[in-house]
Amino acid sequence: MTIAPDPEDLTARARIRDAALQHFGEHGFERATIRGIAETAGVSSGLVRHHFGSKEALRDACDEHLAKLIRRINDQVRSDPMPSDVNYVAVARTLLGPYQAYVGRALAEGRAEAVFDELVRLGEEWIEEYDRTRPDPSPVPRKARAAAVTAMALSVTVLRHHMSRAMGVEVLSPEGDKLLAKTLIDIYSHPMLSLEDAAKAQAALDQHG
Repeated sequence: MTIAPDPEDLTARARIRDAALQHFGEHGFERATIRGIAETAGVSSGLVRHHFGSKEALRDACDEHLAKLIRRINDQVRSDPMPSDVNYVAVARTLLGPYQAYVGRALAEGRAEAVFDELVRLGEEWIEEYDRTRPDPSPVPRKARAAAVTAMALSVTVLRHHMSRAMGVEVLSPEGDKLLAKTLIDIYSHPMLSLEDAAKAQAALDQHG
């Protein structure tokens, strides 16, 4: 599966944004400089400020770009007539791979709100579809479930080195994609709690406030 390139990515503004993603990922927001970003983008510092105004606004633009890319991936998945032929873990790694360092560092710094919120929003849409065929009504709000799933998914980026060490393979590699996809399929297809056990656990939580 391929994602068509965004025409906007050919502009000087996009070059600046991509340079910022690189610098923020490598150095963190505080240590990254407008001058360094400008040099990588091949433009002047003045042009960076002309397009974005401030380093904070530039980081916001980086987040919005990644949120937009995530939406495009999601739309492509939904429109794919043969989803079983595609490893979407691999697709996401390929498209978001250049931004892994940025996402991991931004999340650790408590940022990337637009990225996290977009993933939660899209997660709610998928969960809503699942709930239509779910045999038991969920006692947990849909957004809370989507937020938990999002956090677990993004933890692969933040905990990349630990996961790779534990799984015995670089998790952000083609081999890692396959192992991670197979692992997730196994986990989601074989729940560790029966519906009866889950109901008892929920009731116990409600009873003890």
